[in-house]
Amino acid sequence: MATSSGAVVESPRVLSIQSHVVSGYVGNKCAVFPLQALGFEVDFINSVQFSNHTGYGQWKGQILADTDLEDLYEGLKMNNLVNYSQILTGYVGSESFLRKIRDVVMRIKEKNPSAIYLCDPVLGDNGHFYVPESLIPIYQNEVLPLADITTPNNFELELLSGMKVTSEAEAMTAMDILHQKGIPIVVLSSLDASGNDLASYVSFRDSKDGPRRVWKTIIPRLQGIFTGTGDLFAALFLGVYSKLGKQNIPRVIESALSTMKVVLGRTKEKADQRNIPVLPGEKPKPSELQLVQSLDVILNPPSSCAAVEVNLGA
Repeated sequence: MATSSGAVVESPRVLSIQSHVVSGYVGNKCAVFPLQALGFEVDFINSVQFSNHTGYGQWKGQILADTDLEDLYEGLKMNNLVNYSQILTGYVGSESFLRKIRDVVMRIKEKNPSAIYLCDPVLGDNGHFYVPESLIPIYQNEVLPLADITTPNNFELELLSGMKVTSEAEAMTAMDILHQKGIPIVVLSSLDASGNDLASYVSFRDSKDGPRRVWKTIIPRLQGIFTGTGDLFAALFLGVYSKLGKQNIPRVIESALSTMKVVLGRTKEKADQRNIPVLPGEKPKPSELQLVQSLDVILNPPSSCAAVEVNLGA
């Protein structure tokens, strides 16, 4: 990319390490497209490569080993291609692979201390694990201390903080436990609110002992089976945050959630149009995100969500 003066400026470059599916949208299939649309070069490594996501009940594919990740990283390093301004990690299914991710993040940050690392600690949802429980202490003690941003859901926040989270007050305490690991920005993607709404929180603390600010956004709950929502949210948050910076955190969460609202609304509308009957004993098919169809919203998110600062003294 060239400026008006003719100088060449490097595009921001993201390394995304998470799952991949041939058909559908989870993991890197969710993350790469919106980040590219937002102007980022994206290099991606697939922790697993499956025919489709596991919500279908059956799938085929391959799982990358920690030695494979090391080989890929070394190949990049040999050719001076480890020039990343952002790192994004998501689904990881083994202890050895997660520890190798830790090593890769450390090496990237040694080369570029200003690189922004968003760790989406994919553990499970609604009380159901996607990965071995043995990954929890590795995230807690080895990976999250390297992160600049983390985006757990309600279940993951409970596991990582070691406490139950059923109220706003408990969410504030649990998020601060993660701040004490050295993470400046902790995002709780959803907490049950009143009626048919969900609450999303973003908490900012530049240092363990520094002042803290928290913003809350209320979003409507959509009925349906959606997959890849956390992966998409993490990518959007990283992309917008990298453009707007920590001084505009409320705008970052507003933009990410406003985009999500439209994408999920279009996904539900498409699923309702299909109206595929479910046979007795058959699991309903998940709705694939209407992602490519939502390029307009990724580029120009509507102002449909308002982030309100939480009074921490209350």
